Amino acid sequence: MKKATILTLAALLFAFSFAGVASAATYISIATGGTSGTYYPIGGAIASAVTKAGKIQCTAETGNASVANTNLISSKSIEVAFVQNDTTYWAVNGELMFKDRPLKNLRAIASLYPEHIHVVLAKNSGIKQFAGLKGKRVGVGAPGSGTEGDVQAIFKVAGLGYGDLKKADFLDFAATSNRFKDNQIDAGFVVAGYPVAAIMDLTTTRDVDLLSFDEAFLSTLNKEYPFFVKSVIPGKTYRGIDSDTATPAVMAMLITHDEVSEQDVYDFTKAMWDGIEDIHASHAKGKEINLETALEGLTVPLHPGAEKFYREKGLIK
Repeated sequence: MKKATILTLAALLFAFSFAGVASAATYISIATGGTSGTYYPIGGAIASAVTKAGKIQCTAETGNASVANTNLISSKSIEVAFVQNDTTYWAVNGELMFKDRPLKNLRAIASLYPEHIHVVLAKNSGIKQFAGLKGKRVGVGAPGSGTEGDVQAIFKVAGLGYGDLKKADFLDFAATSNRFKDNQIDAGFVVAGYPVAAIMDLTTTRDVDLLSFDEAFLSTLNKEYPFFVKSVIPGKTYRGIDSDTATPAVMAMLITHDEVSEQDVYDFTKAMWDGIEDIHASHAKGKEINLETALEGLTVPLHPGAEKFYREKGLIK
């Protein structure tokens, strides 16, 4: 009797142990950006939606945006990350900051929303067109960042170089805002989905404007670098800027790497889109994330898990 009882208990313990392993949560982290940008709040909403579905325990972490996030994914240091489609284009093709090491293991999960080139101007800077940046103090993005890569591309099309400026300052979003507050720069580039918290904060203390690009320049830029699309930042997005601003935009994407399992990426993708209403409610830019545009502007191959989901939805034949 004792032997039978012991065997029964052992069997139950084995069964409970197996069940515990089988139901153990999968953990996925999402690299976002700084707290003053757009990636951070939307990343938090995506993580909550994915966790809510029950198959994955998902967390959003602050990050250093596109270039740093691309490197994190390529090195398999994190499972999912926000990036810009221009950065992944340069990464897989071994250009600009990736010229010595093309990254071939990047995979796409979804295209999210356009990220606009904000060229913020001090109202008293006298800058009316892009050529007016000559001889000015300009924030060109953090060194080696996606923003700085965009600035290099735009400057090339405009026929400008950093040497044409009075000073090129390599600044992230928050530092750009602070330099304006201290009257240390005349213009600064910020690449993010509007409204950008750092710019909204800046407009409460300083009178600033946004540079509007002319149609001919936008057409030339798109021809030279197809990941740039023509877009508009609507008037009244920021205090004191009442007119629409014509500007280039790139696409925000979610990426992973090729060693994350097909099932995990499928579960992540499905949970994200099933929870899209919560993501829409998280941030003004979140409302622009829609299944119908999930495959637009991708510059790296889809992960098989994401591809499986989109096939089920009829987006891929």
